[in-house]
Amino acid sequence: MSGAHTHHHHDHHLEISKKNLGWAVVLNLLITLAQVVGGLISGSMALLTDALHNFSDVVSLLLSFFAHRLAHRKITLKQTFGFKRAEILAAFINALTLIAIAVFLLVEASKLFFETREIASDLVIYFALGGIIVNALSVVLLQRDAHRNLNMKSAYLHLLTDLLTSVAVLVGGIVMKYTGFFYIDSFLSILIATYLIWSSAGILKSSYKILMQFSPANYDIEVIAEEIKGIESIKNVHHVHLWQLNEKDIFFEAHISMTHDARLQEFEQVLDRVELILLAHDITHFNIQPEFKRCSHEDLIPDD
Repeated sequence: MSGAHTHHHHDHHLEISKKNLGWAVVLNLLITLAQVVGGLISGSMALLTDALHNFSDVVSLLLSFFAHRLAHRKITLKQTFGFKRAEILAAFINALTLIAIAVFLLVEASKLFFETREIASDLVIYFALGGIIVNALSVVLLQRDAHRNLNMKSAYLHLLTDLLTSVAVLVGGIVMKYTGFFYIDSFLSILIATYLIWSSAGILKSSYKILMQFSPANYDIEVIAEEIKGIESIKNVHHVHLWQLNEKDIFFEAHISMTHDARLQEFEQVLDRVELILLAHDITHFNIQPEFKRCSHEDLIPDD
């Protein structure tokens, strides 16, 4: 006898604020153009670094918005899971892009570190102030949505790190203006790029694990299996898979060997008890296949 049971709880995801996101895109696009012009005129690598980071914010915000829209499209016969992983994919791309940009800037800033050059520090100060104001507004606009999902959190992190880099550029501009120590410009670029790599690594790792269908780090498959085995009539739990579809939805599937040839009604009662165990672990989506003298391989995790 074999069968399956699936239980779904539907979370109603709160919609992100399209208006706030739109304003954040416009503001960051404007400051990007302004800082590119300012960086070229002033000769500041740090200001160009900040401009490139701002442009990555624009791309990040747009990508996050479209991914959010995709994630809420209806499920179809061709997309039985819908596009729920679109936001995780966007978070992965955002983090990976930011790291790639940071590595490029790190290399370029290192090349300029030992070059003697004069920088228009007044322009650096003015454009850095503009970057601080714009990014502060953008951070406030997206702060609420950042707590809702990994996708918007990655976009929010872009803006927050850019706010901090603008502050660093401002400090560098002030130092250059009053001390003439122009080497600080390249030094700040290196620091900013290093920080961007570090700040993006966590999101890249989290989104990668979800995309690769790794088991969530805070879940112990052996513990869950032992609890299920504690139910009368269950001899063994094997062929277990535990993965995340997105941030919120945890999926569990397994084969369970019954101690006897149970009737369907009895198996339904066993499933009710399995469901209580899984719900206690915040697992709301599961598929259980019952078996009796059927499977010769009863390893907890399948080899194939």
